Amino acid sequence: MNSIKILATGMYLPKQEIDNKYFNDKFELEDKWIYKRTGIQKRYWTENETISEMAIKSVENLAEKNKDALEDVGLIIVASTNYEDAMPGVSFQIQKKFNIQNCMCMDILAGCSGYINGIDIAKKYLESNEVKKALIIGVERLSKYLDKDDINTAILLGDGAGATLLSKVENKMYAKNIASIGQEGDILTSRENEKIYMDGKKIYKYAITKVTQNINKLLEDNKLDITEIKYIIPHQSNLRILTSMAEKIGAKPEQMYINISNIGNTFNASIPIVLDEMISKDLLKEKDKIILLGYGGGLNLGSILIEI
Repeated sequence: MNSIKILATGMYLPKQEIDNKYFNDKFELEDKWIYKRTGIQKRYWTENETISEMAIKSVENLAEKNKDALEDVGLIIVASTNYEDAMPGVSFQIQKKFNIQNCMCMDILAGCSGYINGIDIAKKYLESNEVKKALIIGVERLSKYLDKDDINTAILLGDGAGATLLSKVENKMYAKNIASIGQEGDILTSRENEKIYMDGKKIYKYAITKVTQNINKLLEDNKLDITEIKYIIPHQSNLRILTSMAEKIGAKPEQMYINISNIGNTFNASIPIVLDEMISKDLLKEKDKIILLGYGGGLNLGSILIEI
């Protein structure tokens, strides 16, 4: 079976750190009110960096840690929910910045789990030997589209970028379960001239029903038990959602990797940022089975099972 190999990772967070005290003062909240409801202690907002600049900085971080990593990159995919320029796309600007030759570029708009779609698209190009390496970036500048007076969204969302470099590997497991539910897309929106809107109760219900069903089907189709999975690496949405999902699928707390406390919810950037953190800590070992789990706006949801 053909699968994907994670060759390198990188990430970038803006310098401006927004801790809970900012919101406690703004909304006159008790000290631990936000953390108890979201699991978040701080998030990062950029003051003036563009989506492209943050994406480029995540790739620079990847390249600094891995010499010659960008040689033979044949595909660049960028996933985001907000783009400042229609042309040229962020992926094209990355290609230009690093002078990557003979490369396909594409930006995808597939809700909060577009990074998952990007991984699966890249796998198909790698599997067919059309490209040797693929670079997938998740990047968000959510602070630009936030209503900072809306306590439901402002306390949750942050900015950031994560980059993942992939190649093909043989005789490793790869499986996916990716779906979209456009009929229910109005529970999480970001429309022109409007701020980000979330229906928190419906999002919670969606996550602990549709998303857990998605994971269970992935496991069932591949004749695996949750105990055989080393880590679930989810979109970092909300601690309550993540712990509820873990309980519902029978996962132990240590199987659900969570870093939302110090970064917040960064939509498409969250999974690649987590991957970079885990690899920097040397947590992923040969033959580990992991599940990358994306869900959110669209509605879009998808799980990808990878054998390291």
